[in-house]
Amino acid sequence: MKSIIAIYFCCIVAVFASPPPVLLDGYYNPLSDDFIEEINNAQSTWTAGRNFHESIPVSYFKNLMGVLPGHKDHLPKVLEDNGEPYELPTNFDARKNWPDCPTIQEIRDQGSCGSCWAFGAVESMSDRICIHSKGKVHVHFSADDLVSCCYTCGMGCNGGFPGAAWHYWVRKGIVSGGVYGSKQGCRPYEIAPCEHHVNGTRPPCNGDNGKTPKCVRECESSYPITYNKDRKFGKSAYSLSSNEAAIRNELYKNGPVEAAFTVYEDLLNYKSGVYQHIKGSALGGHAIRIIGWGEEKGVPYWLIANSWNSDWGDNGTFKIIRGKDHCGIEGAVVAGLPAV
Repeated sequence: MKSIIAIYFCCIVAVFASPPPVLLDGYYNPLSDDFIEEINNAQSTWTAGRNFHESIPVSYFKNLMGVLPGHKDHLPKVLEDNGEPYELPTNFDARKNWPDCPTIQEIRDQGSCGSCWAFGAVESMSDRICIHSKGKVHVHFSADDLVSCCYTCGMGCNGGFPGAAWHYWVRKGIVSGGVYGSKQGCRPYEIAPCEHHVNGTRPPCNGDNGKTPKCVRECESSYPITYNKDRKFGKSAYSLSSNEAAIRNELYKNGPVEAAFTVYEDLLNYKSGVYQHIKGSALGGHAIRIIGWGEEKGVPYWLIANSWNSDWGDNGTFKIIRGKDHCGIEGAVVAGLPAV
């Protein structure tokens, strides 16, 4: 009888000593401390930590995944030959290679809008017009203009096609426009960033998707140039093969590129190191800007600029393993050249 009571008592203690996983939206919370600890215990190439308050619903992150299924059907023609291959360095960072182009340093914030497809594009376009003008032309291409006015690009804040964005740049041109609240350029971004953490000046992030801005082909009244005169065009748009050497060659020669890949829940908690998917479900397709490459502790990586503000990850950037098409990172790379 005593043994039965002892077993019963141990079971009660075990139940209270091991609380059930924290649930969010009906399932295990990928922002919980337990999930972060599991990630760090399961691998050694990267470190997870807290980027977001754990009360933020998973629906918020799903809304950020703005690369629509079938996006590869909208990619421009693959560039068959981007010139003689360079003798590429082991490590390359576009921010250091083109110090006269400040947009390469910048990390934007897409807010609660699935506009990553547009951000990866206008960020890379802004970098490239500076690079190819030898630092003489500085433009913040407007994510607002692209998201709202490119009807062939998809569904605005509900997702789009990165390849179509580059076609649009060539066909229609894109005006200038800085970040939210900057009053910079013809059409600054209209969707406010939200607060990832508990204490901050921004409104809290929630599961509501940002509304696509209205397409207004006019500049702000304070801007001295008309919409049509402010537009700048791309000369060409193209995709790259999934060969990582070809992608590096293009980046080294012409500047940052846009890429799309699948985001899993563990990436939300990235802090440092070379990311490899370990745990969690897929959240959707996401577009980013590749700004360099390198090796860390013998692991090759791509250096990525994200669009979730500079308080996410490693000052807004992350590294992901290179050469294995991990999460599809090398399978849908797109770029183009500016008309300068």
